[in-house]
Order: sequence, then C-alpha cells, then structure tokens
Amino acid sequence: MSINLRTVYAFAREMYPKVSTEHVQYGTAGFRGKAEFLDSVMFRMGVLATLRSRYREGAVIGVMITASHNPEPDNGVKLVDPKGEMLEASWESIATDLVNVSDQELEQHVAKIIKENNIDVTTSSQVFVGMDNRYHSPRLLKAVADGVIALKGNVKEYGIVTTPMLHYFVVAANTKEAYGKPTEEGYYEKLIKAFELLRNSRLENGNYRNNIIFDGANGVGARKMLQFIKRMKSSLNVTVINQGIGPGKINEDCGADYVKVQQRTPKSMPEVEPFTRCVSVDGDADRVVYFFTDDKGEFHLLDGDRIATLVAGYLMELVTQAEINLRLGLVQTAYANGASTDYIVNELKFPVSCVPTGVKHLHHKALAYDIGVYFEANGHGTIVFSDNAKATIAQAAETKESAKTLLLLIDLINETVGDAISDMLLVETILNHKGWDVQDWISSYNDLPNRQLKVKVQDRNVIETTDAERVCVKPEGLQTEINKVVANYKRGRSFVRPSGTEDVVRVYAEAATKEDTDNLAYEVGILVQKLAGGVGPELTKPGSAHL
Repeated sequence: MSINLRTVYAFAREMYPKVSTEHVQYGTAGFRGKAEFLDSVMFRMGVLATLRSRYREGAVIGVMITASHNPEPDNGVKLVDPKGEMLEASWESIATDLVNVSDQELEQHVAKIIKENNIDVTTSSQVFVGMDNRYHSPRLLKAVADGVIALKGNVKEYGIVTTPMLHYFVVAANTKEAYGKPTEEGYYEKLIKAFELLRNSRLENGNYRNNIIFDGANGVGARKMLQFIKRMKSSLNVTVINQGIGPGKINEDCGADYVKVQQRTPKSMPEVEPFTRCVSVDGDADRVVYFFTDDKGEFHLLDGDRIATLVAGYLMELVTQAEINLRLGLVQTAYANGASTDYIVNELKFPVSCVPTGVKHLHHKALAYDIGVYFEANGHGTIVFSDNAKATIAQAAETKESAKTLLLLIDLINETVGDAISDMLLVETILNHKGWDVQDWISSYNDLPNRQLKVKVQDRNVIETTDAERVCVKPEGLQTEINKVVANYKRGRSFVRPSGTEDVVRVYAEAATKEDTDNLAYEVGILVQKLAGGVGPELTKPGSAHL
C-alpha cells in the first residue's frame, strides 16, 4: 500500500483550508474553540490519528469531537490512545505543530512526522470516531474521517456517543473484547449487568430511595441515559430533564459545570420533595455532580470531592472485610476542599496525593496504586485497578462476599476515563448498600466555604508554580505576600495558577466562614493585580458589590 502525501495537501487545500492564523495548542481538552474555525483542525487530527495508529503497530486510536462543558457555538477534538488514556504528552506537541503549519507546508510537515517517528505508512491503521450532539459535529466528523481516508487508513464512525463511551470502545477493541464488546450495546450491557447484580433486587434500603432526577445538560448524556432506562428493568427510577429536545441549548443554564460554579439548580428543574437526589452531567457526560434542596429551599452541592470520599471509604471497607493486602490511594488537585482532604486522611485513614490540575496528571498518579481513586472537584474522575489488584480480588472472591462485590464494582466502573453515567451508578450502588440518603452523605463532614476568582493579566506566563500548583515561585515575592494574608484567616488557604487558555490568573481561596473566604480571595486577587501585571479593572471589595 503506497501513500501519496500530495493527497493530504489536495484535501486540505480544496476542502479544509486553514482559515485562522491564531496559534492553538493541544492541551488536556485537546483543541477547542469556535466551530467555524475547526474544519482544518479536524482534518489534520484525522491524519494524525492514522499516523498514531500505525506508530502503535495498528492499535485502534480514538478521536472524540466535543467541547464538553463549553457553550453550543464551541466544539473541539481530542485523541484517545490505545489503553483509553489521553494522548501521549510527546505527541501533544506533534499535534500542536501539525495544526499550526500552513496549507502549503502541510505535505512536507506530514512527511517530517513520518520520518522522525519511523512510521511504516504501508501498515494498516484503525481510527474510531465519535461526536457529541452539537449541530456542527457531523460536519466536523466528516473532516476527521477524510483525514483518515487521505492516508488510506480505516475509520469507524460511531456517531453520537459520550466521550467515555468512545474511550470504552477503543479499549474494548484493543483488548480483543477482554474489557467488553466495542459496541454501544456492549457498553450498556456491561454496566447494567454489574449494576443490577450489585443491587440484587434490593431497590431500597434504610434511608435510600430508588428515585433520582438526572440533568442531561441538553447533551449526549441525556440521550444515553434514556437508552439506559429502556434496558434497566426499573432497577433505578430516573427522571431525565434537559434532554436536548426543543429550544434548550447544550450546557446553557444547566449541566454539571453550571450547577457546580453557580451553586444552583439547573433550568427545567421540576418541583420535587426536599432532599430528593439530583444529578447533573456535562455536555459530553464525563463529569457528574450531585445536588439537592432541603426543606427550607436551600441548595446543597455534592461535588467530585464528596464522590471521592464516598467511594474511597466504601472501597476501604470492602478491602478490609476481604482481608486482602492492597495499596489504596486517593488523588486530588489543589482545588479539592480542605475539609475533604482532612476527612480522608484523619477519618478514613486513606492515603492522599496532590497533583497539578488536569485529568492526565490524576490518572497517571492513580496508576501508582493497586486501587487508585481520583476525582476533580468538578466531578471528573474514576477508579483504576492494577492487574495485581484484580488477581488478588478474584482469588479472595472464592471465599469472601466483599471481594465478590469488588469484582462487580470493577465491571461497573469505566476505568479508562471519568464517566458520568458509570460514576452515577457507582454512587447509587454505594448509597443503597449503606442505606444512606443525601442527608447522611453530606453530614460525613462540613465543606469549608471556598471562592474562585479570575484576574486578567498582561501575560499569564509571568506566573510559575510548584508543589502541585500550590506554591507560586514567580513573580518573586508574590507567594510571600499571599502567605502573610492567609495567616490572618482561620483555616485559610489560597493559591494562584495561570489559566491554560487565556491571559488570566485563577485565584482559589477557602476559610472558616464565607465572609472570610470572600475577603481572602479579594486580598489575594489584589496582590495578583499589583505583582503579576493586572490589566483589568481593580477588583471590588466584598460587601460593596459582587466580586
């Protein structure tokens, strides 16, 4: 099989010309931006996925078209490596360079990638492509497919799927179905079977009730949740809102990011009994948060930190009961609420590691444990099990019921990536086994009030951090001033980090009271403006107006 790179150039020039000169960079979220500027990006990512597949000796590579929790006009693309992980870091720079070269340089640049990575272009390749339900996704999917075809690769289009589903398909295919069948039906079958066996016909227990409200963010998660309901034999009664039918736009005043950041219920929320369990996912269904309103109408959030502590405690309980020796660990970022970290370390006695923001950092660290739990506060996370853990648990399952439960949990969990629906089913399983309602869950510890600000700066690169982004080393003197301010507040904690996409510095603060937290965030924000080249209007002092 011979490859003519002139075909790549011809495709790009005629059908997918580069229309933007703005430099873009591949990050944790891949490439993301306004949909009208992404056609050439998608075509080139189809080319790159084909090369990556050949580089990995014909392994399936995934391409997911989504902008996750972003608003409807946006879209994006990210590649999935053979084990379901994010694209290898060294290839992120290759992706960045490929997307930014001109059409005239494209043919030569592709040849350079092939040569430098010693890729045999005569071998077979396989690329799986999925998309979310944005109206421009089908057009962008075609661009990816054409990129694969231009290099005579094989492409399989899955159409509208969640991001976690595409990760699942890639791993299932590359493990020759040991992980599951690489089909949509295979995905439903694996999760539902494990969930219903864990439930064992006990639909209610103690304070736990078998009803939940599911906010689908008008995204693909709503569509797939409806498919789950059809197949679940009423083992979980789910009411789906924001289904993406009618005028509602993806992530607009709904979804996990909205509920987490705004601390309020999503639009289209029906009248429900106080303390009813409610769940929100994001546009591509890889984030999940819980929430409820109490009998006074007050909103309460159960975010990724709460999910992490619930899961970690339950796994520790099962491992102890099974009398097996495994290394357990929980991975957090600096954004994790300090109260959750204290609870995990001091009450659960569960080891905790802190890593920089970004799923790839959390996932990598979690792999260091036999059972690694990771969740960002935004609700993105999962649990990974080492081969040693799986073998040890399987052996113990011959005599221990708790080990049998662990085996079923492994099937229920999508280890490849954060999966909102899988994580939700896991939470429901744990709450049912414990006989807990949301009041029981939230009473395990009290969150510290926290606040986040964005401070506009001339150049975000003036900020450099270390210690998992918790300590600022540049500009010189800023961390010293932050420490002085923090020392004035009971249980105070604050850090700053540069945005990965725009010239802003993100400020995080927490303290014993909401008033103290707002004041701490303001004082640190003023320090950033003064010492890191702030360019926006000066922050408004708490109490005089909204920050």
